[in-house]
Amino acid sequence: MAGASMGLQVPSLNVCARKRCRLFWVSLVVLLLASSTRVAFSDSKYLVGLGSYDITGPAADVNMMGYAMMEQTTSGVHFRLRARSFIVAEPGKNRVVFVNLDACMASQIVTIKVLERLKARYGELYTEKNVAISGIHTHAGPAGYLQYVVYIVTSLGFVRQSFDALVDGIEQSIIQAHENLRPGSIYVNNGEVIDAGINRSPSAYLNNPTEERSKYKYDVDKEMTLIKFVDDEWGPIGSFNWFATHGTSMSNTNSLISGDNKGAAARFMEDWFEQNNSADKPSFVSAFCQSNCGDVSPNVLGAFCKDTGLPCDFNHSTCGGKNELCVARGPGYPDEFESTRVIGERQFRRAVELFNNATEELTGQIDYRHTYLDFSQLEVMVPKQGGGGTEAVKTCPAAMGFAFAAGTIDGSGAFDFKQGDDKGNAFWKMVGGMLKAPNEEQIACQQPKPILLDTGEMTLPYQWAVSSILLVSVLLRQLEYQLFTSEFTTMAGRRLRDAVKQVLTNDKNEKLHVVIAGLTNTYSQYITTFEEYEIQRYEGASTLYGPHTLSAYIQEFQKLAGALVRDQTVEPGPQPPDMLSKQISMLTPVLMDTTPLGTNFGDCSTDVPMNATYKRGSMVSVVFWSACPRNDLMTEGTFALVEILQGTDTWVPAYDDDDFCLRFIWSRPAKLSSRSHATIEWRIPQSATPGVYRIRHFGAAKALLGSVRHFTGSSSAFVVA
Repeated sequence: MAGASMGLQVPSLNVCARKRCRLFWVSLVVLLLASSTRVAFSDSKYLVGLGSYDITGPAADVNMMGYAMMEQTTSGVHFRLRARSFIVAEPGKNRVVFVNLDACMASQIVTIKVLERLKARYGELYTEKNVAISGIHTHAGPAGYLQYVVYIVTSLGFVRQSFDALVDGIEQSIIQAHENLRPGSIYVNNGEVIDAGINRSPSAYLNNPTEERSKYKYDVDKEMTLIKFVDDEWGPIGSFNWFATHGTSMSNTNSLISGDNKGAAARFMEDWFEQNNSADKPSFVSAFCQSNCGDVSPNVLGAFCKDTGLPCDFNHSTCGGKNELCVARGPGYPDEFESTRVIGERQFRRAVELFNNATEELTGQIDYRHTYLDFSQLEVMVPKQGGGGTEAVKTCPAAMGFAFAAGTIDGSGAFDFKQGDDKGNAFWKMVGGMLKAPNEEQIACQQPKPILLDTGEMTLPYQWAVSSILLVSVLLRQLEYQLFTSEFTTMAGRRLRDAVKQVLTNDKNEKLHVVIAGLTNTYSQYITTFEEYEIQRYEGASTLYGPHTLSAYIQEFQKLAGALVRDQTVEPGPQPPDMLSKQISMLTPVLMDTTPLGTNFGDCSTDVPMNATYKRGSMVSVVFWSACPRNDLMTEGTFALVEILQGTDTWVPAYDDDDFCLRFIWSRPAKLSSRSHATIEWRIPQSATPGVYRIRHFGAAKALLGSVRHFTGSSSAFVVA
């Protein structure tokens, strides 16, 4: 059992823990954790600081980022989203910052604005050279915070509240980490998580060379790498780990904001530590970061047809030719909340074991290199087909293939698109061509991808796709990580790790821990191997810059790794655009909130029964007259609260909407209604203290003339036996 080696009790995660007080689409980070004697470093004492801040964003009316379904809009909170940061510094020398976001991915414009704020506050201490902002890839967070058109179509353009929540939260988490810098140590450990991911595109994976596949036991990476932070005075203060599985346990029908399985795992581990340690210690920060998850699904039971219950077509993931009928099942099927809990718990339990047994200490100096590269026309040297030396090829302007519109087994597309389509059809080519018809050079460059959207050459009303991509390499002797802007597939990640490792070890037999962590600083979709690209499943169709994209990344990161080894400078390259002033938003603002005559905001529409008694494990549900959650995001606060009575008249907070067991569900009786309800559901944990409880709701209502008034509501008291 996790935690047994330290004599600590790991709580059951069928329940949530007590309320706690805690303090670029996809980029990849490659972490190389190496025990190496290649270069002589003097042992250095680090300063370590951690921080955490609320980034939940608008919980109503805003499209969710990930599945790209216009009808999937936020309507409440499963549990809150956070930005978690660590800073590692050599006193008086270099330092690095890593921020893990409970968000689908980081954003170029968010990163630009965060760096501007950090420069205004700290000068040149934190810049694009040493700051990484990475997303966990939850598909259940608010959209509208990326600056390129293709990623904000379904959110009706830019959503300022989503953007501000991220920028503010990231900045605050870094400020906390900076202010918490104290002498400390860092330890590393790794191990397998067997049952938290399957390959969702196995037909593409099988197109990789047999001899390459034979080197690996699994068709997905199952290794988790964890770093443990220990304060010299306080002891353990946090952990960050990297493991590959998609944030798609919550389906494309869910409308509650959620950190999905990784966000859940982070809460479980923070709760576990707090329950087993004294309250006077600093708040524990635990982050479950993303790795090369491009073809990895958390829905481990596999993909089945909704109509027949039979497995989906192997090559195309269709049922009778339709992709919409093919859906993957999580371990809690058909309950997606349970699947989220189970996959989160599996990661959490392994992380506890690695945390408790981490003994390999990280030491050495900190160094880094960075460059911006235009991936729309990058020359790449690749082996000649058939052998015999190398040849120069180029990447392409970004384009999406037909299979992109088919979606995946985690969330299908619509119409007649299907994965594995390397031909396309005349009708959809005509539709895509009305936006921008690709020229013959682009068509040839992207082969065998049939182009549906030529996004890299679309500029109205402004750029549709990213081209200038930031690459960063950070070296900490045993810790070396590269920052990427894409979702690497399993084999693409393995090739990259091996290539960078070769440069760093110079073919010497040195021990290296290699991990890929994803979704950093901006988003440029997927990266597959050349062989997987040929199959044109979803991941290949979403590899923007053509069949040699992976080779380009490998080439350029080998250059950065070589510059670190040889202590050489690197040209910074073309800066990315700041298009914040060009953003367009069509999201309707909140006009006003009302309640029926004779009722007030916060009044119960459906209360608990009088003198009700509930057993642990049962559900308590209360409905309040409410108002639009966009009026106040309740940042670092809560829309829902469970309180327990202490003494005769003192109510004490027990659970809030930062907890897995409490759900805040917001709804309107009709689409354009000014009235709304808040349903608060509390699944009583088995660990709940018997006593008298009540449920409270907090909100803010907007009057017709624009003023906002805060309100609270309370249920009747009830007993938990």
